[in-house]
Amino acid sequence: MAHKQRSVMAEINMVPFIDITLILLIIFMVMSPMLVQMQMNVDLPKSNAVNTTAEDDVIRIEVQKNGKIRIENRQYTLANLEKELVLRMGKANKKTIMVEADKNVPIQTVVDVFDIAKKLGAAKLGIGVLSKN
Repeated sequence: MAHKQRSVMAEINMVPFIDITLILLIIFMVMSPMLVQMQMNVDLPKSNAVNTTAEDDVIRIEVQKNGKIRIENRQYTLANLEKELVLRMGKANKKTIMVEADKNVPIQTVVDVFDIAKKLGAAKLGIGVLSKN
């Protein structure tokens, strides 16, 4: 009688590993939109740092909690802010725009100010916190 020789199978079965990986991928895909929608409250810190940039090259824009935008104690709206920045920046677009906002200001207002400054070609953009005077 012919005797069949049996060999030991030494391969690792990858199917369970692939199944678990795909399940984890689906879980992360479902959870990621929920994580993005969650809002995070940020309490902005106070800083006592010294400004190292020359004051002539910095345009400070204050965004107050009531939505008012001020540059050097003069009040502007988003519509006329662009005109004012064009005059202040001039042809030398090497100016730095520093936006100092109250912590209760909606972030969209600050982003709108950044968009205007970037459109006009500001060299640098910075963000700060309004000090309580």
